[in-house]
Amino acid sequence: MLWVAIIGLVMTAVAVTVAGRRVLFLYRLATSGQPAPERIAYARENVGAEIRAQLVEVFGQKKLLKWTPSGTAHFFVMWAFFILATVYLEAYGALIQGAVTGKPDFHIPLVGTWAVLGFLQDFIAVAALIGLIAFAAIRIARSPKKLGRESRFSGSHLGGAWLVLFMIFNVIWTMFLFRGAAVNTGNFPYKSGAFASDLVAKILPTSEALENVGLLLHIGVMLVFLVIVVNSKHLHIFTAPMNVLFSRRPDGLGAAQEMRSNGKVLDFEEADPDVDVFGRGKIEDTTWKGFLDFYTCTECGRCQSQCPAWNTDKPLSPKMLILDQRDHAFKVAPYLMMSEEQRAHQGEDVLALLEKPLVGEDGVIHPDVLWSCTNCGACVEQCPVDIEHIDHILDMRRYQVMIESSFPSEAGVMLKNLENKGNPWGMSEMKRAEWIEELDFEVPLIDEKMPEDVEYLFWVGCAGALEDRAKKTTKAVAELLHIAGVKFGVLGPMEACTGDPARRLGMEFLFNMLAQQNIETLNEAGVKKIVATCPHCFNTLANEYPQLGGHYEVVHHTQLLSHLVEEGRLTPITPIEEKITYHDPCFLGRHNKVYSQPRDIMAKVPGVQTQEMHRCKDRGFCCGAGGARMWMEERIGKRINTERVEEALTTDPDTVSTACPFCLVMLGDAINEKKNSGLAKESVEVVDVAQLLIKSVKGV
Repeated sequence: MLWVAIIGLVMTAVAVTVAGRRVLFLYRLATSGQPAPERIAYARENVGAEIRAQLVEVFGQKKLLKWTPSGTAHFFVMWAFFILATVYLEAYGALIQGAVTGKPDFHIPLVGTWAVLGFLQDFIAVAALIGLIAFAAIRIARSPKKLGRESRFSGSHLGGAWLVLFMIFNVIWTMFLFRGAAVNTGNFPYKSGAFASDLVAKILPTSEALENVGLLLHIGVMLVFLVIVVNSKHLHIFTAPMNVLFSRRPDGLGAAQEMRSNGKVLDFEEADPDVDVFGRGKIEDTTWKGFLDFYTCTECGRCQSQCPAWNTDKPLSPKMLILDQRDHAFKVAPYLMMSEEQRAHQGEDVLALLEKPLVGEDGVIHPDVLWSCTNCGACVEQCPVDIEHIDHILDMRRYQVMIESSFPSEAGVMLKNLENKGNPWGMSEMKRAEWIEELDFEVPLIDEKMPEDVEYLFWVGCAGALEDRAKKTTKAVAELLHIAGVKFGVLGPMEACTGDPARRLGMEFLFNMLAQQNIETLNEAGVKKIVATCPHCFNTLANEYPQLGGHYEVVHHTQLLSHLVEEGRLTPITPIEEKITYHDPCFLGRHNKVYSQPRDIMAKVPGVQTQEMHRCKDRGFCCGAGGARMWMEERIGKRINTERVEEALTTDPDTVSTACPFCLVMLGDAINEKKNSGLAKESVEVVDVAQLLIKSVKGV
């Protein structure tokens, strides 16, 4: 047995050395990027949330189990890695003990002879084998050769995936060969429980040589697999728990990350373009967390399959956005880790590769990819390993907007209007209070301090104050609050855009300017509680203003109205005999996990029949307005709002309801197009949930 131990230990030393060099390379590459101390700080400050995330997402596979049967198959294969580690402990124990005593009958202390452990080892191996068959069937059925662009595996490195499936298969059959032979020689530690190993033993001869060969094969396959894993997309086996640990974990996607340079929040008043990093222009501007995203991508394509841009024939694939950066990073890695002196001795082709822009016609990422994103968050929501695609996109947008001044021309008009007039349409601030004149009761205009009897500041928002369709929602909410006896006031001309369109476009400087202006206004007025009708305003006020010192209790109007209905302060009486389908706004749903309250309101309205669309709640499909897309032309592929409305019309609704002024406009425009072409009945309309509620409460 000595020769068996020598061979096994030599193989182990070689494989661990090769794998270790690769791991060191990956570490050096990641740390050559920008620091991200906030990620470590968040993990330290939220230990409970991080432990829960590991239990739910890593060990519980929550996101993957939404996708059955592939999720179920992955669950068993993943747990096989954990549980079969005990088999490898037994294998190495047998290797060493056989060399020392001549009898390889090692067992794990205390638990190593328990029938339940033997059963669990065999069960998970068989389950993993069934999982491999399921994976193979899914990959064949969903092959890009069959489905083309519709396959979520389109663009993935398929050869590596098949190799890994083959290696896992090798791990399983060599395990049963080793264990079955050990049963026959009397070296197997389990007298019962290991049902599959016992079955295999019946077809194998009794042979110590066969046991030794099986042992070495089982260890050798694992070592080869280890080297393959650290050089492939299956590196996620090790990096996924770290990526989950260091992801931003609010309840929902929440805030956009702050703009940082050299690990610190960028101070625009003291920023130096020669020293500071403005977004991401080259691959080395990526943070180590960004590199961790690259390493962790499983190429499963779940993000791609849910992306509204990809589903409407646009060039953006969240998966390929990550993979293209990863492939470029690996290509330039040897040069990134060189000193400046070493780089100076490289050829022009190397220097050109290093200077290759991340975004550009000849860059790593095409501009049409970057500007197709709506920031809806479907990619992040569905990613089983917590890759944060939106953070990558925003960083690249920031560099393009603030350094290159390269962005869709129509968005420039929006930015000028925000800077000069405080709203995207460039309308006079005095128009912000005109809707009040259409009410039959007074609404306090707060120009200095909030009166003591006023509970909420009603943040009307640019659309709610200036866009005709959205103003109907504003007036409905105001009337409902008045009926319920909720004291509220508005800022009127003192209110400016929250800055969401500027930030999502990448103009962080303008966002900061607008946010600081609004925070100053709110603080001077003594505002504590805010209700907002626009999910974009809601998200910015609640999640992003705290980054700049603005801390308020912010609710969306559907949350407040649902509470008032529940308390009996608003009572829907008049039946609305309509079939209604509800569209989840992305910045209300995925970004802030507000799904139930709008539905609760509709459920309380007599006569309403609700019918969910196929894609709803956390899989809801975007209207196309987020990410500042509201102010950009949609020239490529099918219009996203058209796709969403076509899905809504399959439910044969009388009304499409929503809870966002942007969605109201986008869906309304698409509905009107369908009416004009005779593909939708004339009576179909798009309304806010608040409009349905006021109609039932007032009976008009």
